[in-house]
Amino acid sequence: MSGNASFYHIFNSTPGLEKDEKIAKSGRRFAWSSILYSIVVKQKPTQRMHKRNSLLFEETALSTGANVMEVVIQQSGAAAAAAAALSPSPPPPPPGPPPHPPPPRRLPPSWRVRSGPLLRWDEVPDDFVECFILSGYRRLHCTAQECLASVLEPTNETLNFWTHFIPLLLFAAKFGRLLFLRGAGELPFHHPALLPLWCYASGVLLTFAMSCTAHVFSCLSLRLRAAFFYLDYASISYYGFASTVAYHYYLLPGLSLLEPRALGRFLQQRLGWHVDCRAPLAAYSALVLPVAFALAVACTVACCKSRSEWCAYPFAIRTFVFVMPLSMACPIMLESLLFDLQRHDPTLFVYFYRRYFWLLVAAFFNVSKLPERIQPGLFDIIGHSHQLFHIFTFLSIYDQMFYVEGGLQRFLQARPPHPLPTVAGTVGYMVLLILCLGFVIRKFLSTHHEACKDD
Repeated sequence: MSGNASFYHIFNSTPGLEKDEKIAKSGRRFAWSSILYSIVVKQKPTQRMHKRNSLLFEETALSTGANVMEVVIQQSGAAAAAAAALSPSPPPPPPGPPPHPPPPRRLPPSWRVRSGPLLRWDEVPDDFVECFILSGYRRLHCTAQECLASVLEPTNETLNFWTHFIPLLLFAAKFGRLLFLRGAGELPFHHPALLPLWCYASGVLLTFAMSCTAHVFSCLSLRLRAAFFYLDYASISYYGFASTVAYHYYLLPGLSLLEPRALGRFLQQRLGWHVDCRAPLAAYSALVLPVAFALAVACTVACCKSRSEWCAYPFAIRTFVFVMPLSMACPIMLESLLFDLQRHDPTLFVYFYRRYFWLLVAAFFNVSKLPERIQPGLFDIIGHSHQLFHIFTFLSIYDQMFYVEGGLQRFLQARPPHPLPTVAGTVGYMVLLILCLGFVIRKFLSTHHEACKDD
């Protein structure tokens, strides 16, 4: 007897609960008979065959169960109709206007917006994928509200945001104290002596702000993602030049290396040279800002090019090109080697070298992609290299700020006083750099159009 025939036989011949039990037993018997048949004909039952037999059993049992329920419903419906015929009919409603229906229930508005389910690396565009980060990606084309909500969710960008947003608040408070609460002495915030500090503050705050913006809103679209990271690279170059402006006015004038008489005496004692150092040092002082300006533009171009497909080692290139502007601090390093900076200015010596130690550690994590290279997928949310890179760059800028503030105090106390900075030599340079970097970013965005056709 076939499986379906056995079910019909049971259904027609057995009443009540015994019928349901026999239906289930017959269904199980039918599923196992298929497996035994495959063994007899020397065919191993595969997982798909088991699944097919179980699905067939469920389908048959559900169909027969539906038939049983249909009979029960029909019988119960007939009994209810007979009872209704015997019971007295309810009295008619009183005359008058019909009652108003109750107002529809309003659900409370949802106060929390979610950015959607997180995706794996093979579910997002190639431009989204980070090396050795397997999960925690947000979907493309999130709304701005969803992007903001994602900073409170465990994505692989969450700590990238917080490791720079918290330092942004810290530095904003510190610069506010220096510039507005007379932390730099009795000078008003618009005094010319504070112009380099304004430039430096704008560079630091803009770098952290653009980093936070790029990491939060990078999933709006492919074109906006490229634009945000181009702006991020430009802000880092802007910060590097702003640091050079602060060095040029606050730190370099106090170095013996850049004082003609001290350098001439050193060359005469150590090498026996009688050299007039005034012309070379004057040339250096005149060229340091233009050279740093050109390096800032060149570094931005190189970093924007590193986002193209032909670049095999983008992180190494970005790390290298951002080390180039740090060469503007070479006079401080030479001062420590030739003129015993540790004894003359221990604060500058300690903070300067500790800053460069933090920068070396940050560069190591950014290039090596440790620890996620060792265990891909384990550090997707917490502890991957970009978060460590953010932490150590924050520490380096924090130490830098200490010796820039110390240089400002020495600049104000110098006797005879150093020449005051000019607007053209500080703010003028910064505005011109913003215009040049804006032109570079616009050029790269225009060439990025084919990769962002979906916009």
